[in-house]
Amino acid sequence: MDWSLFFIFLASCGAAAATGAMFSPGPWYDKLAKPWWTPPGWVFPITWTTLYLCMSYAAMRVAMSADNDVALALWGLQIALNTLWSPVFFGLHRLKAAFVIIACLWLGVAATTFAFWQVDWVAGAFFLPYLLWVTIAGTLNGTVWQMNKEVAA
Repeated sequence: MDWSLFFIFLASCGAAAATGAMFSPGPWYDKLAKPWWTPPGWVFPITWTTLYLCMSYAAMRVAMSADNDVALALWGLQIALNTLWSPVFFGLHRLKAAFVIIACLWLGVAATTFAFWQVDWVAGAFFLPYLLWVTIAGTLNGTVWQMNKEVAA
């Protein structure tokens, strides 16, 4: 294992995490109508920390494998979309635009999972929790958008 690769990928995840920290939910989000199944706030940092570690480990494994170009390009796409979501949702308060981004993110994560699985099934397996979480987050984003049409843009 090349742990320097792991830390490079983790640094990329750190950029995405930084936007989440800079554009935190705050009072605006607290006032929105949300479904009963919305996870409590403390779940998000624990979940994202775990996912970023899994994503970095998976990317490291793929980076050390042959025929990894498409898989790593997809990893770059999904982390870019991941980084974009928080500023759009929490910063700009654009629920609809954030939903479009997270739908694209879901497609990117699904494609990355598939591509990783083709290169290294362990790496693909390490991406499955991320796909599940983006499914939940996308459903939550869409539901919050629908429940708050008067403030959604």
